[in-house]
Amino acid sequence: MTNKLCYLFGAGETPVEIPFIEENSLIIAADGGYKYLSRVGIAPHVLIGDFDSLPEDIYIPPETQRIALNRIKDNTDMEAALQLGIQRGCKEFKIYGGTGGRTSHLIANIALLVRLAKNSMTGWLISGTEIITVLHNDKISFSKSERGFVSVFSLSEKSVGVSESGLKYDLNAHTLLFNDPIGISNEFIGVKSNISVKEGTLLIIKEP
Repeated sequence: MTNKLCYLFGAGETPVEIPFIEENSLIIAADGGYKYLSRVGIAPHVLIGDFDSLPEDIYIPPETQRIALNRIKDNTDMEAALQLGIQRGCKEFKIYGGTGGRTSHLIANIALLVRLAKNSMTGWLISGTEIITVLHNDKISFSKSERGFVSVFSLSEKSVGVSESGLKYDLNAHTLLFNDPIGISNEFIGVKSNISVKEGTLLIIKEP
């Protein structure tokens, strides 16, 4: 199966509303993320992990492929799920249950977003309150229907040529430093907006 879009579900914070799953996409549960899918009635194509977060008697439908990982391993279950999605041809990843809970896991998942961005793929960390993505030497656009705040931080020591347009505060070819919080809490104003970076890696956080 080759899919452009992959949905990954972890054991962290999940949205109150059941996510809309696009047709012909790949759904992967990373260990404890399966409990959420089971509760909302979504059967993943694949369940992968060391299964240390799942009850032994939890029902797994026969159509779901089960991939067991060694509990003594270097990578996280989410990283293994992401790598599986890449192997199956996915280029865009919507990650649920990847925030909340342990801060160390959140940072690990942001690192995965960086890996995707640096390899010309797209990742989104989605929770009930925010959406996080990473931009590397690239541009992202938001529709005029967007509302709320968007914050931009440099994950590189410096990011060169950072521009923001169509937002309450414009930024033009700015050099954004890792320790420079100037990009926090910009606002959508009801027009199409753009964020771009000529050279560097940006962390983008969209909030209500």
